[in-house]
Amino acid sequence: MRPAARPPERTDDSTTRRTPPARSSPARPSAVRAVAAGAAVVTVAAGLAVRAGADGAFAKYAGSALYTVLLCTLVAFCAPRARPAVVGATGLGLSWAVEFAQLTGVPAELSAHSAAARLVLGSTFNAPDLLWYAVGAACAWAILRAAGQRR
Repeated sequence: MRPAARPPERTDDSTTRRTPPARSSPARPSAVRAVAAGAAVVTVAAGLAVRAGADGAFAKYAGSALYTVLLCTLVAFCAPRARPAVVGATGLGLSWAVEFAQLTGVPAELSAHSAAARLVLGSTFNAPDLLWYAVGAACAWAILRAAGQRR
C-alpha cells in the first residue's frame, strides 16, 4: 500500500488563498419595506387603471395577475428578508386559497354586503384565474430576483 500523499507545503499564502466572490449585502428591512409599500401603491394604481380603461377578458385576467402581484408586495413588506421564490410562492398560495374559498359561498355572501370584500375576496370561482395568478406570481418573482441581483 502506498501512503497518502501529503499536500505541498505553502510558502506564500498570497498565491494560494482564494477570496470568496463579492456578494452584495442584503438590503435593510426598512428599505425593502419602503420599496414594497411603493410597489403596492403602483400595483393598486395599475389595477384601477386597467379596470377603468379596459374591459373584457384582458381587464379580468390582468386584474387577476395584478391581484397576486399586490399580495406578493404585501408578503415582501411583512417578510422583507424572504427570498423572491418564497415571496412569489406565498403570494400565489394566498391567491389560490382565496379563489378556492369562493367555492364555499362565504366570499359571495361577504361581497354582497361590502364593496371592499368584493374587491379582496371576489365572489365566484373561475378556474382560469388560477393560471393568471401564477402569471402574476412569476412576474413578481422575476422583478424581485432582478432587483436582488442589482444590489
